[in-house]
Amino acid sequence: MTENEIQRILEALLLCAEQPLSIQQMRKAFDPFELTADTIKKHLATLASAWQDKGLALVQVAGGWRFQSRSDVQPYLLRLKEDRPARYSRATLETLAIIAWRQPVTRGDIEDIRGVSVSTQIIRTLEDRGWIEVLGYRDAPGRPALFGTTKQFLDDLGLRSIQDLPALDTPQDLDVFQQSLSDSQKINTEQAPPVSGVEAAEKI
Repeated sequence: MTENEIQRILEALLLCAEQPLSIQQMRKAFDPFELTADTIKKHLATLASAWQDKGLALVQVAGGWRFQSRSDVQPYLLRLKEDRPARYSRATLETLAIIAWRQPVTRGDIEDIRGVSVSTQIIRTLEDRGWIEVLGYRDAPGRPALFGTTKQFLDDLGLRSIQDLPALDTPQDLDVFQQSLSDSQKINTEQAPPVSGVEAAEKI
């Protein structure tokens, strides 16, 4: 298999994938050719460079590699999106932020930080959206569930790891966080066509 053939196949895989692809998944696609992880990474770097001046960028996120639209072209893409993105309530947003920045945390931890109770609906909504999950259970009376964020959460924000989360020191930072979540639903910034996009979540 030639270098050019590998590039073309990788490009097609990534453009058509509905989710980010891991190195292992890409290697599997080349069976029975035994391409090493380093070989795949080398071609990904070449591919990313080739797309440097395009409207799409090849990026690495928590779930693997994907093509996504560049920020400067997103306003034009949004004009074709008829559905309005969901706007999360302040309570939902604050709950998600606490889980993301303080994980793993229990529902009681969240309530202690916010100073008010956290409804079951908020937790269920975040779980249904694929942004949080139960990581384990605290060794305490009642064994409360410990919540943390998912790879889907990082992928939707375009982050490779939880360490890449921005600072959240002021109320304005929370507004920026809200906008980032909203943008992840407005248009499929994760994938190139023919994937239709991320569905808007139900408004809370």
